Amino acid sequence: MSVPALVEPGPPLTREQTARYARHLLIPDVGELGQRRLAASRVAVLGAGGLGSPALLYLAAAGVGTIAVIDPDVVDTSNLQRQVVHGVDDVGRLKVDSAAESMARVNPLVEVVRHPVRLDSSNALSVLAGYDLVVDGTDNFATRYLVNDACVLLGVPYVWGSVFRFDGQVSVFWGRSDGGEQQFPCYRCLFPEAPPAGSVPSCAEGGVLGVLCAAVGAAQGTEAIKLLTGIGEPLLGRLLVHDALQASWRELKVRPDPDCAVCGREPSITRASGLPDYEVFCGLPPAGTAVPVGASADEVSATELAALLARRERGESDVVLVDVREPGERAIVSIPGAVVVPMAQFESGEAFTSIPFDRPVVLHCRSGVRSATALNRLRAAGHPDARHLAGGVLAWVDEVDPTLPRY
Repeated sequence: MSVPALVEPGPPLTREQTARYARHLLIPDVGELGQRRLAASRVAVLGAGGLGSPALLYLAAAGVGTIAVIDPDVVDTSNLQRQVVHGVDDVGRLKVDSAAESMARVNPLVEVVRHPVRLDSSNALSVLAGYDLVVDGTDNFATRYLVNDACVLLGVPYVWGSVFRFDGQVSVFWGRSDGGEQQFPCYRCLFPEAPPAGSVPSCAEGGVLGVLCAAVGAAQGTEAIKLLTGIGEPLLGRLLVHDALQASWRELKVRPDPDCAVCGREPSITRASGLPDYEVFCGLPPAGTAVPVGASADEVSATELAALLARRERGESDVVLVDVREPGERAIVSIPGAVVVPMAQFESGEAFTSIPFDRPVVLHCRSGVRSATALNRLRAAGHPDARHLAGGVLAWVDEVDPTLPRY
């Protein structure tokens, strides 16, 4: 379904703009009027990572007048395999700074607004206010629900993308917040409930084909341009699923949910109620309530684990260290002396026959999320003495053996 252009045309193009955007001006559906709409547009891109990189570069090249880059992180070497807006010399720099400089090299006529902040319930509405649409390149469920709900309350489209290994998804969500008849679904209409914490691995845990990000991020940029200029039929009520190995795209229909918590007939998430705590909604610890390392009965710090393993070497401890990660992760870096019990075995119950219940157990994963979930299941099965490694193998690298690689 086509929709009217989001943005009114800006002033006539300058000679420099006309020369730069000549190939757009030759397209009848875009033309001079569409290019003026792009120049007057304000787009917020959340995440300067795998999906944000192609979206940012192509939106800048297309002449979107103002582009916000929202990302609190710094560039890591592992990012360079897919995050093409950054280079080797940018490692350690804020991603918003690196991305802004790359965009300026592509098109100095574009204004870049840098937001080196982590969005949460307290700032999402204020940060995203004033933009015509939001392009989301994040890879965690809490932020996706947060941004979707903020976009519904702000009344702006939410261009969403997701990648994992060889698979990608793209859609445009645009729910309404006034309780009236819904025309288009929002993200919550498709996914009313978040999956259990740790049940869906992130790209950092499961990997992603770098070039897949270009396909999905470029598709997000295309949807943004269509909405801004009012051309074509945006992916409203449609979800594209891409299989890179099969070189296929297939389309699924998405319908509005009349009982949706944010855009349904009687929404529970409103301007008056405020945005909820999305970490809690996704089964994560509440925001701002992190427990200091070593202070929780559920956790052991990396240095404490090193001491435990040293005692085991001397025959003074019989602790069992369990690695719940996937084979590809363990091939990159492992903690010596760990036994392998993949997360899937905790889900099936098979783990409870291979883990001794008469010895203390420490579980670990990459960062501590999956091992916390595995710990809950192990304790529910009746294990009397089990903990998990706070911060996972990354904490082990940082605090015990910095010679090992991070991922």
